Amino acid sequence: MKKEVIISGFGGQGVLSMGKILAYSGLMEDKEVTWMPAYGPEQRGGTANVTVIVSDDRISSPILSKYDIAIVLNQPSLDKFETKIKPGGVLIYDGFGVINPPTRKDITVYRVNAMDKAAEMKNSKVFNMIVLGGLLQVCPVVSDNGVEKALYKTLPERHHALIPLNMEAIKAGKDIIEKM
Repeated sequence: MKKEVIISGFGGQGVLSMGKILAYSGLMEDKEVTWMPAYGPEQRGGTANVTVIVSDDRISSPILSKYDIAIVLNQPSLDKFETKIKPGGVLIYDGFGVINPPTRKDITVYRVNAMDKAAEMKNSKVFNMIVLGGLLQVCPVVSDNGVEKALYKTLPERHHALIPLNMEAIKAGKDIIEKM
């Protein structure tokens, strides 16, 4: 198994964190991984994306021009990456951030209303974990157990009390993702 994933959105949406947690989850399960972030000079509000490759075998290069899976959290990201998904690939988008839905017919498209669910959970900081849950529902690249271990590894100890909430958000994302 090898999955090449691009995650893209505005800075502050947890794009890089989501990629880092996905990569660490793969490491926790003894998989080969790459994590390659790209972002503008703005700390929040600028565009950001991260490429993550999770594989059972060695990865030859972290540089990709086409992806198996694209997760887009805003319209500029959809406009940029929809054409870069391999035929037969998967596109996951947040219903709040995308105005004009995807148009390709040769990929499988899923919508996850993560922003709405985060508001319902009364915590906007779990937005990215809801999206990650949606990904893991449609393409279980890593296990929930691997994600939980990764959260303990990547979050500062002072935030470990929030891990159960993050795991609840992942479950919520799995429950609300829908095929379009």
